[in-house]
Parts: sequence; structure tokens; C-alpha cells
Amino acid sequence: MYISEKEIEIRYAETDQMGVVYHANYLVWMEIGRTRLIEDLGFTYAGLEAEGYLSPVTDLSIQYKAAMKYGQKATVRTWVEKHGKIRTTYGYEIVHEDGKIAATATSEHVVVKKENFRPVSLRKIDPAWDAKYMEIQRVMD
Repeated sequence: MYISEKEIEIRYAETDQMGVVYHANYLVWMEIGRTRLIEDLGFTYAGLEAEGYLSPVTDLSIQYKAAMKYGQKATVRTWVEKHGKIRTTYGYEIVHEDGKIAATATSEHVVVKKENFRPVSLRKIDPAWDAKYMEIQRVMD
């Protein structure tokens, strides 16, 4: 299993009235982590879009464990939890500088044609990308 890491400096604008990171910002950080993972593997989401495909979120689950605050740094750890014919599930840990887990999450995605949103197998449009995901996924079919 391959795990990508991306450090995030927490900005004041990402906090709420209680001084902690607003919950929806974790979703943005997950996207940043997912983009980093894809780039670390030698692919780009922008390239996928340029070819006429999108990868929308079809399911999302997040568990908040320990609050993060302005001035701290978060590390987003991202991996391919499971990759199948149509669906890819990414796993995430967002951690404090001392390693304490702030949140864990998964997001499920499908690749679709941009013009009609019909699902398409990643294997058909980019066999190398599909093979890499099969190789590094955590859960084997």
C-alpha cells in the first residue's frame, strides 16, 4: 500500500467562531491529498478532465477525532483503499504535527464521461493508471 502525504498550514479563514477548523475544510484537504496522491503516481486529474472525463464523489464518510486550530499544521495522508472495475475508494488520515489523528475518512469515486455522466472503467481510458491503482490498493478483491 502506498501512502501519499501533504502538509497543510491551517489558515485563520478555515476556522469557525470556536477557533477550530470548520468541518467542511477537511473535505477540501481530502481533495488536496487525493490530487497529491495522483500526481505522486505520475498522473493528473486535469489530464483526465482534458480527455473528457470527470471523477465525482459518490459516497463520503468522515470521522472527527481531535480538533485542529489556526496556526497548526495538518498532514493529509491519502491512499487507495479499494479499486474495482467502476469504483475507487480513497482512504484518508488527517493528523496533527505530533501524529495525533484529527480525522479519518473515505471517499468513493467513479469515472464518468463529461458529456453524459455515464460511468466508464479507468482500465479502458488509462490502463497504466488502473494498473497502478490495482497494485497499491489496500483491500484486494
